[in-house]
Amino acid sequence: MKLSSYDRNKCDISDDEIFYQQPRFVHHLSDSFRNRLTSLYTEYLLNHHIILDLMSSWVSHLPSNISYKKVIGHGMNEAELSSNERLDRFFVQNLNKKQNMPIEDSSVDVGLIVAGWQYLQYPEKVSLELSRVIKSDSLLIISFTNRAFWTKAPNIWTYSSEEKRIEYVTSVLTSNGWRIEKILNEKTQDKKLFGFYSSESDPFFSVIARNNKSNY
Repeated sequence: MKLSSYDRNKCDISDDEIFYQQPRFVHHLSDSFRNRLTSLYTEYLLNHHIILDLMSSWVSHLPSNISYKKVIGHGMNEAELSSNERLDRFFVQNLNKKQNMPIEDSSVDVGLIVAGWQYLQYPEKVSLELSRVIKSDSLLIISFTNRAFWTKAPNIWTYSSEEKRIEYVTSVLTSNGWRIEKILNEKTQDKKLFGFYSSESDPFFSVIARNNKSNY
């Protein structure tokens, strides 16, 4: 998939470091979305895995009853990442400026991106870099909903429908050496009034892809 300059542009063109300078110790996703995400991770993540939690924050949504070999975090705010107790180490980096990551070739078992892809202006370069650091035939799990900091999301995301966003993610991945293994498009329900009734909450979208590219 070839993105135009318009596709990559965003409303707020100020430096991303300014926007993310202040930590946000809040949940940006609903309870039901986060619970579904954790259950998905339970299906795919094993305790011997080295995990890359890309575009993370103060919480990683990993199952609380499983300890992994190593969890490497990445984000834009050091205070948030420092507060994330699941991370063994982390690095701060603006992926819209620099895509090369301080991670060895073929050293990661599973890559995770939650509510982050929508801010990438150069997703092709990021997906290629991920194919370098993630082991051959291993997984990348990209999950998102219909929320975003819209002024920081590129036009390709802001002005697309939910279905087109899924197509966009899958198109970039397949064009850069990834094989789509599964696509989830689900509704979630939040329980209200002590569980007596529920209401529709954040939709749950996830693209699960396998590294089909020979690592360099």
